[in-house]
Amino acid sequence: MMANSPADIFGELEDAVAACPPERSARILSGIVRLLTSGRDKPQELLVNVVDGVLLRLIGRVPPAALTQLSEALVGLYVAPQDTLRHLAFHDDPEIACPLLQKSPALSTDDLATVAASCSEAHQLAIASRDGVEAAVCEALVAHGARAVRLALIKNPGARFSDAVHALFIENDAADDEITKALALRPGTPDLVLRKLLSASPGSKATAKPNASAQTPAPAPPKRPPNSADYASARPEIIALNRVGKLNDSTVNRFAIRGETANLFTALSVLSGAPIEIVEHVMADDDCEGLVMACRASRLNWTTTLAILSNRSGTRLSFAQRERAQHIFETLLLSTSQWTVRWGEIAASACTNDPGHRGAKMGNSR
Repeated sequence: MMANSPADIFGELEDAVAACPPERSARILSGIVRLLTSGRDKPQELLVNVVDGVLLRLIGRVPPAALTQLSEALVGLYVAPQDTLRHLAFHDDPEIACPLLQKSPALSTDDLATVAASCSEAHQLAIASRDGVEAAVCEALVAHGARAVRLALIKNPGARFSDAVHALFIENDAADDEITKALALRPGTPDLVLRKLLSASPGSKATAKPNASAQTPAPAPPKRPPNSADYASARPEIIALNRVGKLNDSTVNRFAIRGETANLFTALSVLSGAPIEIVEHVMADDDCEGLVMACRASRLNWTTTLAILSNRSGTRLSFAQRERAQHIFETLLLSTSQWTVRWGEIAASACTNDPGHRGAKMGNSR
């Protein structure tokens, strides 16, 4: 008798879950959590890979309280179901996301940086309070976080500040006495950074309002390069990085989070094989589908794609928008994405001035 394929098994599972009452789904979820957490002394990789798909299908059928319990159960796992972990960490409800963001050792640096750049102040504060915060995550928090987030990060001895992080403080907070004092009291702050902060004129920037910590500023949109000279300047470095295999997810993610628009646009053009005009077209389109397709054609992973989506405009993506974008990303074929971005409907609409043209739709791309 032939064994069922994984696709067949998951198809049957989806049918079963769809017909399963929420209360029973919650009991099944609880049983899987006990299975995950009871064998801490045994190899977990195979187990978590098996249950990851099951958990993803169940969490759409259970109430928020069950998701909170799942999040708390996964906090201590060093080997955890990655797709489920990301789904929970990016959840709009802080009670679900924050336990993982604050303590989970299984969340990657790229995932944490993307959450820091795209989610709410509560999510950012949870990340800022981790026992250890990598420099790339600190950079995203300082660039996109409110004043309260930056202060919490400064007071965290486990946060690692790079030159880029210190430069952001000098650029954005030189006239803020409280932040300057906190940096002065923080061990390891370079003398040059302190001198620049202390020498700033109090009138050079508006002093932070008392209620500034209650306001979460929208992420600043990446500035579009004003002319082709920016692309011409960026292209040699991007080509060189690609030639030595370093134009990867980590590099492109950094371009997106830092708002290095010329580098980001050029990288997408080089990786996808699409002209820069097409990259500009999909980046400016209100619908995310064309941009997701360009990222898929560039062989980028979902974390990097989300970082690009989250940093291309002044508004934060909602949970529903992130879910839709991820669904598009996961269902698109690489070959279809590459053809459509280079020669298909996206390429055709990028060559017109008609604002009614949009990115290729899923129905036309399959």
